[in-house]
Amino acid sequence: MAAMSPPVAAGRRAARGRARRRALLGWGFMGPFMAVFALVFLAPIAYSVYLSLYKDQLVGGTSFVGLDNYRQAMQDSQFWEALGRVTLFLAVQVPVMLFLALLVALALDSGRLYGRNFFRIAIFLPYAVPAVVATLMWGFMYGTRFGLIANINDAFNTSLPNPLSSDWILASIGNIVTWEFVGYNMLIFYSALRVVPHSLYEAAEIDGAGQLRVITSIKLPAIRGALVIATIFSVIGTFQLFNEPSILQNLAPNVITTDFTPNLFTYSLSFSGQQHNYAATVAIVMGLLTMVIAYVVQLRGMRKEG
Repeated sequence: MAAMSPPVAAGRRAARGRARRRALLGWGFMGPFMAVFALVFLAPIAYSVYLSLYKDQLVGGTSFVGLDNYRQAMQDSQFWEALGRVTLFLAVQVPVMLFLALLVALALDSGRLYGRNFFRIAIFLPYAVPAVVATLMWGFMYGTRFGLIANINDAFNTSLPNPLSSDWILASIGNIVTWEFVGYNMLIFYSALRVVPHSLYEAAEIDGAGQLRVITSIKLPAIRGALVIATIFSVIGTFQLFNEPSILQNLAPNVITTDFTPNLFTYSLSFSGQQHNYAATVAIVMGLLTMVIAYVVQLRGMRKEG
């Protein structure tokens, strides 16, 4: 085979050099992010996995136990009760919250709501309230001896159910979370609705389609991606439920126990029980479960979209 001429070989070497410099430049831009990502995300996960493989023992100190902590978690009734509780919370609260957010977004997008800007800000405003403040506020209103429920009972001589009782506590927490995040999800849906081409609405109007048909045939399919994203965020947030039950625990200590949710259980294991290794194990198990469920939601959403 004939050898390449010197100008051609030099041109190819120069092209390879330019490509290498561009690659190095790209890695240079990504370097700071990758360093921070590894420090605040990958390193804690790796350390948690490391902790989950060891156990503090009265005799012998910290020793390697392999997967014993994971086997213990699979047989821990407290963990499964906490997981079942948040799963029930997820099955009821998330659909209600997303339905309300979608309903508000559709009303705002319809253009027939008077004072649309005011309602958009007012509904989103609770999301700007810190979770601690929101929970304290609602916890005060839930009080049967000092709060809104007590005032209503005294004023009308009624006996409303105690929102902080064991029968109503999940619904009370769901009300707080819904109040906090309806506006956030509404903004996701409303932003997706605003980019739907108006030509589709014009074509539907020419065909004589009503508002309900426009919603079911145009708007909902167009924002399916936003619906999937909001659902994934809600699933992740549900399995991370911690602030609301942790703060309400002072008002209902006999109802909200230390294993009320998986996150509260993990916190109690680590900071009260000094079982750091087992707490890391429970956290990893919850992370894996959340990842699997979020992936299933995304997969189903993509299949429906296809």
